[in-house]
Amino acid sequence: MTPLNGAIDVHAHYLTPRLRAAMEAAGHSRPDGMPAIPEWTPQLALSTMDGTGVATALLSVSSPGVHFGDDAQARELARAVNDEGAEVVAAHPGRFGLLASLPLPDLDGALTELARACDALGADGITLHTHHAGKRLDHPDHEPLLAELDRRGTAVFLHPTSPPCWEAVSGGLPRPVVEFPFETTRAVTGLVLSGTLQRYPGIRFIVPHAGATLPALADRIAAMSLIAGGPPVDVLGALRGLHYDVAGFPLPRLLPALLTLTENLLYGSDFPFTPDPVVRGLAQLLADTDALTPRQRSAMQRERALGLFPRLG
Repeated sequence: MTPLNGAIDVHAHYLTPRLRAAMEAAGHSRPDGMPAIPEWTPQLALSTMDGTGVATALLSVSSPGVHFGDDAQARELARAVNDEGAEVVAAHPGRFGLLASLPLPDLDGALTELARACDALGADGITLHTHHAGKRLDHPDHEPLLAELDRRGTAVFLHPTSPPCWEAVSGGLPRPVVEFPFETTRAVTGLVLSGTLQRYPGIRFIVPHAGATLPALADRIAAMSLIAGGPPVDVLGALRGLHYDVAGFPLPRLLPALLTLTENLLYGSDFPFTPDPVVRGLAQLLADTDALTPRQRSAMQRERALGLFPRLG
């Protein structure tokens, strides 16, 4: 018996041979300080999905993404990995969806690939990183992209990446250990306090890793926003309206804290960057925890994801 029941995994990554080669050529054979690029094939993904009870996984490219310094190469790589992702979706009907990659910070290339991915490939949504070349999503340079995402009502999966100053702050640790949670918190805080979420209500953001440090800092951010000098914002209301996947290590402490803020929970595995045995163990913890009511558990596994991705129903 599997721990999950027909779940939809909104935080699942894929690594094609083309992407792996491009990462290695650009010096990312140890992405974000991790020991190695993990192995991934559709068959490996399906084995983990079947072992945990996941019906469908939405595939996205993790950090460091597809832009390694050259706009033309990034456009070509984004197009290639999105095509390859769409091929995986087509080859396994009902088992996979696609959250397409964009070649940011190349804005023109990103807008072109957004239209192609959504209109030609039928992508289920888009993945964006917490910053692109040091510019967070609330930076004015991203306004045309955000406007188009809003017009389309796009589901946007937010994923952390190494901060621009990681050499100074990471303490020699792989950046996912500490820097990724704070990257997520910085990015979402910027979206909230800048009024970006208010201006573009059609974008449906998914925040990873059970909200990172936002559950602990939400009240502080709300209080301090009153003296920050920006537009007046209902911080807690804005955070409450976002969607949060539970990938990573949400138990025993983080998930109960997140539930004081919102019940907009989605299942996430972070496979293959979280290896199969750990994915299975974390799924069992989610199935067994008394932090979730049966209704909350059912909604987290499938129902809320169907609200974002009705095609998967």
